[in-house]
Amino acid sequence: MNKIIISPSILSADFMNLDTEINAVKNSGAEWLHIDVMDGHFVPNISIGVPVVKSIRKKTDLFLDVHLMIENPEKYIEPFANAGADLITFHYEATKNNTDEVIELIKKHQKKVGISIKPKTSPEEIIPYLDKVDLVLIMTVEPGFGGQEFMHDCAMKIPTIKQNANDDLIVQVDGGINNLTAKICTSLGASSLVAGSYIYNSSDYKKAIDSLK
Repeated sequence: MNKIIISPSILSADFMNLDTEINAVKNSGAEWLHIDVMDGHFVPNISIGVPVVKSIRKKTDLFLDVHLMIENPEKYIEPFANAGADLITFHYEATKNNTDEVIELIKKHQKKVGISIKPKTSPEEIIPYLDKVDLVLIMTVEPGFGGQEFMHDCAMKIPTIKQNANDDLIVQVDGGINNLTAKICTSLGASSLVAGSYIYNSSDYKKAIDSLK
């Protein structure tokens, strides 16, 4: 069994105590921190931006997994790279005309590259890019809000990605992840799981993270 990377989503954390919350998940076994960036256009919600990522970078050595749920991501690659992101994931749906350009831009800033697809997007659409990216993020809820129900049919995209990718591609799943849905995803080949409310709403972060692994 390959190691599963757990990336707690700070969208579900207590923002008044973000420093404490980040240290708590790190001490509980998380290696990555998932940062959802939303613009109110690509998704209906608005979340955090560059200044928060910059502040987080100063406080932790966790791997910062920045997920851009925004239109025109090419405009924001440089600011997020400079703020300290380690991995920048953009949405294929936001870059259908310039996907290669966005991939190259992230690489130019020497960051790892992720490409994400929403529930209605077929995995076949991103096969041409699999050898150019480090990670594929499969959304198993509609992006924009935490706490949604896991979409089982979206998890079935994992084998399609795995069959068409190199062994070192990280397949990440985000949306409705808990101890039960985690098993479904990892059994299909996922190697990274994003969990927000399941971890941050639990009374024991370590127990929650261990149950996902």
